[in-house]
Amino acid sequence: MADGSERVQVDGAVTSVVFRNRENGYAVLRVKADDGETTAVGCMPGVEAGDSVKLLGEWSAHQTYGRQLKVDSFERGAPENADGIYQYLASGALKHVGAATARLLVDKFGADTLRVIEDEPERLLTIRGVSAAKAREMSERLRGQAGLRRLVEFLAKYGIKPGVAIRLYSERGDGALDDVRENPYVMASERYGADFPDADNMALELGFESDCHQRVEAATLFELTHNLQNGHTFIPRGKLAEATDMLIGVGREAAQDAIEALCETGEIVGETIAGEDACYLRHMYEAEVYVAGRVAELAGDAAPEQRRSDIGRIIDDIERKQGITYAPEQRRAVEAAGAGGIMALTGGPGTGKTTCVRGILALFDALGLKTALCAPTGRAAKRMSELCSREALTIHRLLGADVSENGTHVFARGETDPIDADAVVVDEASMIDITLMGALLAAVPRRGRVVIVGDADQLPSVGPGSVLSDILGGGAVPSVLLTEIFRQAAESDIIKNAHMINRGELPELDGTGSDFFFIRRSTPERINETVAQLCGERLPRGMGIEPAQIQVLAPTRRRESGVEKLNETLREALNPSGGGKKEKKHGNFLFREGDRVMQNKNNYDIIWSGCDGQTRGKGVFNGDVGRVKAIDTGRETLTVDYEDKLVTYPFDQLAELEPAFAMTVHKSQGSEYRAVVMAIARGAPPTLLTRRVLYTAVTRARELFIAVGDPQVFASMVCNDRRLGRYSGLRARLLSGRS
Repeated sequence: MADGSERVQVDGAVTSVVFRNRENGYAVLRVKADDGETTAVGCMPGVEAGDSVKLLGEWSAHQTYGRQLKVDSFERGAPENADGIYQYLASGALKHVGAATARLLVDKFGADTLRVIEDEPERLLTIRGVSAAKAREMSERLRGQAGLRRLVEFLAKYGIKPGVAIRLYSERGDGALDDVRENPYVMASERYGADFPDADNMALELGFESDCHQRVEAATLFELTHNLQNGHTFIPRGKLAEATDMLIGVGREAAQDAIEALCETGEIVGETIAGEDACYLRHMYEAEVYVAGRVAELAGDAAPEQRRSDIGRIIDDIERKQGITYAPEQRRAVEAAGAGGIMALTGGPGTGKTTCVRGILALFDALGLKTALCAPTGRAAKRMSELCSREALTIHRLLGADVSENGTHVFARGETDPIDADAVVVDEASMIDITLMGALLAAVPRRGRVVIVGDADQLPSVGPGSVLSDILGGGAVPSVLLTEIFRQAAESDIIKNAHMINRGELPELDGTGSDFFFIRRSTPERINETVAQLCGERLPRGMGIEPAQIQVLAPTRRRESGVEKLNETLREALNPSGGGKKEKKHGNFLFREGDRVMQNKNNYDIIWSGCDGQTRGKGVFNGDVGRVKAIDTGRETLTVDYEDKLVTYPFDQLAELEPAFAMTVHKSQGSEYRAVVMAIARGAPPTLLTRRVLYTAVTRARELFIAVGDPQVFASMVCNDRRLGRYSGLRARLLSGRS
């Protein structure tokens, strides 16, 4: 069998397990085949030394370890003869069994050893050093391994990934296989992670009827889960039935029956809210109700009258010490923060939100309150720290976020163990979804204070809900909207034009401003070429703005002037190959030493080390941007420098990274860059060519904004105030006092 990309099969016996990750099933095995020993790598949960295996995959050449078989599917047979059983037991597969005990067991029971351990553990008591407790534990461990293997092999026949089997077995144990046979759709829940179409195909192959209640109920839950990605906390009952029928074609009546059954079991919660017959996933309903109740509770915590009279005097002192005079709106905002348990502060660029936040922090300090600052992303938290001259954390880090065994978020801080602070100021609140807001409010101490800061005209959260706009429109929370643009800010064309765009007015695109420019280009090729020239030559040479201080944005990932194509163009312009730079291709992306990259998911477990070589910690978060420092093809690792920390990724974890010379406007939220270059071309969906997308992009620029592209598309974005409606009940709950 020659090296290459051709799919091959290797049959043999596992001689040793070099490495295993028991959480995801990834393993490195030594396998003895007819033509010699082979190294096999891939997801192979439950395979142990002594097992006979049939491996399917492709050959690859590893710089250090030589030829390896990258396994994409496998079949396993338990060791049958005495020698294979001894190898298996001597490898340490069972706790309390080493080489000596393995020899005693095999000498005593021969080829029947594994059956005795699994079915008759009491017979093990005749072996020296094996107690009743050890025998019972050995039996349970062996049964567990066998159960997981059977589940993996069963699901593999239907193309279900081993990770699903691992999560199923860790929660359901030996009953997992029977549960899946009885109802394959259990796999399609969020906790197990199988795709609904995969579970559906398996069920239909197993003979389930196309209109069986299990299928219709699973499809209904899938539609509710899928629509969380569209920002909805609930779906109206009629629309949910229609979507379910469109998905699997069973008719509206069957879908309605499924909704009713799921409401009876509690998996769906039905309630009339916001004028709709709403259907919620239970955890979405509980999050929304909790946020409404907690907001109302905080809003009712007014400061005593004596403290209210003190607040005005304290603010006068702050103004004298800081040498400023607050505008009426700003003073009202600082007063509101001191007078109640919760308040919201909003406003566009240049309206003085940062000045207000500094005043609020000074007020809380004077009142003897310990204050925590936080934001949804690492970049937003870092910017908040710089503007306020004190530490700010991501919300996840503030709450002690972690991942449970089934892959869901859990937080160390909550009602029973709140954060160590009397007040919380949270910035970029437009990015916060309903579940994260619920977790944050749960961790605020009783009688604590919350200040919510954001710009309601920016893009909404990626996750479900319209939290900031619902709180502002719900009437329960005192809110201050800053509208006055201060003189220094008004001199900036970026700020002036951002407010014009927000009002639906078209800025002057042929003007000779100081910090806002439009360069006309008619084709995607010319747009990309000009963007690359600006970043690589014109701005560094003409304005002294280095490429690292420039962020390229686009409304969409795909298309000829989308993020993916722009990243390819910018890599060759800003970080060309050569000079000994190492590269690694992973999936659709090529990574090169020196590339700018972005973390695309929260990873709470990955270890980082400080650039000083002294500090260490855990966690990299969605949206963190760094630079590829080193690629080690021998160790199969890639190291990213995130300015203040170094993170080393194994090659099999590179799906968490993507190029970041260019990024979508959505991904840029919460960040500010010295210069922003935006590509604006025809062809993107109208849902992305909107006023809010353009406004958000412009407000990311601190010193310079340049749009490159078609002026007609720019004008259409200004006119397109299309806001995709989100089904959310939070505003109605706050208006009515319901929770």
